[in-house]
Amino acid sequence: MSPAYEGTLRLVTEIILGASRDKPFIAAIDGRCGSGKTALAERLVENLACPVVHTDDFYLPPERRAPDWEKIPCANMDLMRLRQEVLEPFRTGRDGAYRPYDCARGVYGPERIVPAGDVLVVEGSYSHHKELAGLYDLKIFLTCSLQTQTERLRARERERFRTFEQTWIPLEEAYIARYDIGSGGLLMDTTGWF
Repeated sequence: MSPAYEGTLRLVTEIILGASRDKPFIAAIDGRCGSGKTALAERLVENLACPVVHTDDFYLPPERRAPDWEKIPCANMDLMRLRQEVLEPFRTGRDGAYRPYDCARGVYGPERIVPAGDVLVVEGSYSHHKELAGLYDLKIFLTCSLQTQTERLRARERERFRTFEQTWIPLEEAYIARYDIGSGGLLMDTTGWF
């Protein structure tokens, strides 16, 4: 990892550890596809010994999505379930519990417990959505250049890159623009991180 990445990791870790605690601390990492959200979350979890929850676990089954969900930012997500089953319980010092939706298999998986504690990291696209407003102590938005995004996604997604290019990236960009995602938190450019 680059010195810029390591510096960012240290900064975010220090912010979280240095925060006063009258309630559990929740940090949310949102950003563009391929910007490094999962990588940053994994390292924070190592540094802080805390749980992480991925918004990818809160997709809606196809039969519960709006007919034109591919054109509506966040219409494929069940953010109220994330709020009610994880964030609100954790915020009030209780365990959260949810069943992640597995898109590949089209089923809900076994229940996962999010144990009550001092810190929780929420990672993924749509984590800064207005339906989750007021639940976070720290919002981090990751961005990168279009060239970097394309290179990372081609390497990561391979044959699925076209789906990202045609569906997921336009949906995320519409979400970012519509809700002014990236304002009101830490904005970090990850172009030179990896």
